Amino acid sequence: MEPTSCSVIMGLAEGRTVMSQKRWPTTIDEAVGVVIAALSDEDKATISAMSEAELIGFHMSLGAWIRNYLGLWKGNRLLLESTGEPNTDDASMVIIVAVWERLREMVPKVH
Repeated sequence: MEPTSCSVIMGLAEGRTVMSQKRWPTTIDEAVGVVIAALSDEDKATISAMSEAELIGFHMSLGAWIRNYLGLWKGNRLLLESTGEPNTDDASMVIIVAVWERLREMVPKVH
């Protein structure tokens, strides 16, 4: 499956514009929780199987959803600051990498 064709992109984009400001995540960890909760099991498996270099393919899809839905484009300064990045594009990529890392930690290890 192509990174930009994950069902999360279509499913999350439909009917949701921006999370209520009162509910915006303020840390990377909180943002990762929101994103993972919204992903299908298939999307979780797809993302966790990708290499870190492939994650840039999500910039215009999942990244845009993060920037919109989690309020990065609407003034969620606390989340932006928590990423350590000066702009929303780079901040969303920090969150995508953190999602990928968390998903990889969740995959059962075979010994």
